[in-house]
Amino acid sequence: MIRPARPDDAGAIAAIWNHVIRDTTQTFTTAQKDVAGLAAQIGTQPFLVADDGTGVLGFVTWSQFRNGPGYAYTVEHSIHVAAGARGNGLGRALMTAAEDAARGAGLHSMIAGVAGENAGGAAFHAAIGYATIARLPQVGWKFGRWHDLVLMQKML
Repeated sequence: MIRPARPDDAGAIAAIWNHVIRDTTQTFTTAQKDVAGLAAQIGTQPFLVADDGTGVLGFVTWSQFRNGPGYAYTVEHSIHVAAGARGNGLGRALMTAAEDAARGAGLHSMIAGVAGENAGGAAFHAAIGYATIARLPQVGWKFGRWHDLVLMQKML
């Protein structure tokens, strides 16, 4: 089931996100998410979760792509599914719900920032209609090396 996140989901979201932050290059940040901070963030920006009745298996969130009123209709999303729950359509279900919600809020486009070496993430986004619009070489630094960022976009 896809549903809006609640503050009490923050621990499960943090566990999924912190694994990605700590152990992968799917995000270039190294600052792990704090449960209290996430609980507060859930109240200020959209978050959806995939919940199978036993707990949160994945989430998607989005916020304005860049600062300023000219960017008010373009958002960038973050989507992560727990390692053991991938390949079951949860990511697609989360993105469909996120895009529907964003479209319903009058937003125009969604951006995905995908690590250059994350072929699975790029393939996932391409399969759901995102087009590659840019490759930014060596803009991320993590694990002692530079990483490219691929920007993908979907018009809502």
